[in-house]
Amino acid sequence: LFSWKEDSEFASHLGSLYLSYTRVALSYPFSPATREPQQSASTAPELEQQAKMAPQPEEAPKPSPEESREWTLRFIQALGVDASLPASAERPDAHSALVRALLSSVTVSSSPRPRVSCTLTVSSAATNAYNTLHGGAVAAVAEAVGMACARAAAGDKEMFLGELSTAYLSAARLDSEVEVEAQILRKGRSVVVTTVEFRLKDSKKLCYTSRATFYIMPVASL
Repeated sequence: LFSWKEDSEFASHLGSLYLSYTRVALSYPFSPATREPQQSASTAPELEQQAKMAPQPEEAPKPSPEESREWTLRFIQALGVDASLPASAERPDAHSALVRALLSSVTVSSSPRPRVSCTLTVSSAATNAYNTLHGGAVAAVAEAVGMACARAAAGDKEMFLGELSTAYLSAARLDSEVEVEAQILRKGRSVVVTTVEFRLKDSKKLCYTSRATFYIMPVASL
């Protein structure tokens, strides 16, 4: 029996031989009936001449700077950038209130490791132009739930978010319910790393996954 390394080297060598044989066979045309080399119907100069005479695809007209500017402004206005914000959005705690309004049924388990679970209901306030959960809302919920899990593991210590990465695998539609679960990936003296998963409540399909790194503030000694 071969070892794993020998098997891999043998398979790689065999694959190289097969590809070399295939290239040679394709570059040397044979007649199916006689298995003898057949003459090409057209020579290289003739093929080049045919390619030059073939109709070329028409290029789309390039927009002028004024047209490009107008299209860009239409796109930005369609996103609602110039729309006025409601009075509730001007409060200092507007961001936290929006995240809390999305979450419900929060549970915290401490054994064997801290784990925070909750349910996210996709409302119209947190959707994008495609009526799916906005990517910014996903990141905001991941930070909040990850912070709660980190505090459950490290205690009531001052900490801040140092890094947050999110993978958007699928979409959560409007009015759908998403199960959010955060757990500890690593806990040290000065850092806590959490992972947060978003799954559709009905099908358990994984939609988003986040990884958050929180740094614990050192206590000043006087």
